[in-house]
Amino acid sequence: MAASTRPLGRYRWAVLAAGTGAQAAYIALLTAPAVLAPALRDDLGLSLTQAGVVIAAPWVGPIGTLLPWGLLADRVGERRVLAAGLGLCAALTVPIAFTSSFAAIVALLGAAGGAGASVNSASGRAVMSWFGPAERGLALGIRQTSTPVGTAVAALALPGIERGGGLEAAFLFLAALTLTGAIVGGAIVRDVQGRSVAGGARRVLSDPRLWTIGASAGLYLIAQVVITGFLVLYLHDERGFSIQRAAFVLAAIQGLAVVLRIALGRWSDLLGDRIGPLRVVGLAAFATLAATAAVLGAPNGVVVAALVVAGGTAMSWNGLSFAAAAELAGRERSGAAIGFQQTILSATATAVPPVFAALVGATSWRAAFALVALAPLLGSAMLSGGRVTAAAQGR
Repeated sequence: MAASTRPLGRYRWAVLAAGTGAQAAYIALLTAPAVLAPALRDDLGLSLTQAGVVIAAPWVGPIGTLLPWGLLADRVGERRVLAAGLGLCAALTVPIAFTSSFAAIVALLGAAGGAGASVNSASGRAVMSWFGPAERGLALGIRQTSTPVGTAVAALALPGIERGGGLEAAFLFLAALTLTGAIVGGAIVRDVQGRSVAGGARRVLSDPRLWTIGASAGLYLIAQVVITGFLVLYLHDERGFSIQRAAFVLAAIQGLAVVLRIALGRWSDLLGDRIGPLRVVGLAAFATLAATAAVLGAPNGVVVAALVVAGGTAMSWNGLSFAAAAELAGRERSGAAIGFQQTILSATATAVPPVFAALVGATSWRAAFALVALAPLLGSAMLSGGRVTAAAQGR
């Protein structure tokens, strides 16, 4: 069902809720290997580096599918793209529950991640269609709470499910969750009529401002992936936490990230600027992660508090970055712009876990965290150019 004029009524909040829920279901699948890493390692006999490969696996497929999904959403609308991709994702997740092969699990996670990636561009484009510039920061901030919400669902639900029914039950739960997201999203999200544009990929890929914002986002993501991807393993192996107890710490990070994403989105609306707050977040991520590295030898309470603050800060930037990219590209190409940026993020998320695991093995957790802290600092510096800032403010 398509609306004939730009909708500003209350239904926009239903669209936002459905898109956020569908995205959260997909995020739960992406982060599940990190939560289940100790169980996967024990069941499959994996090394730390192999565990890093499994953690990265769901992010491999989206590298090749995110931009095509975004272009398709620009062409045929958000509703069909969201439902089809997430439905296929659910179908590909089911066989993961019934295999014990390391290679098969990696391949299936990659394929499922590539299929479900449709929800990224579809739900982001829906926000661009249903919300005006004065509300987009808040709306995309709410939509981006899907990452901490989905991660929290995985962190709180999967350890108990795995303990009671094994990895089979855990992955069947994830399949059901993504299928639910596809059904609800397909039922509620409505496309907004607009002119179809040609050359979306070319226009997006040739815009240096979008490359700058995307590269900066990739650097920001390094800290996020490291903390969320390795927190459970670190607390379990180095601090003696149970998987359930470590997962609760991961859930606490997600709670802080939800608050920060919404608050930063609203702040950017009030300022009429996405880039300035985005730069501040990069500096804060550097400071909190560097502080975490410095206190790793402290008692558990101090380390956990530092990890929660650093993790929440490292996860707070996404809505601002997507808003800046989508607004620069314009609504007609917003699906392609979001897909392009998410492609950069998926490539980063794929590369980081194995590299970080190898870095920890070659040095130490402290040295590895300290090195990762430099990434958001560099990302913030990349956004200092006046051209990107002026463009984002002049949307």
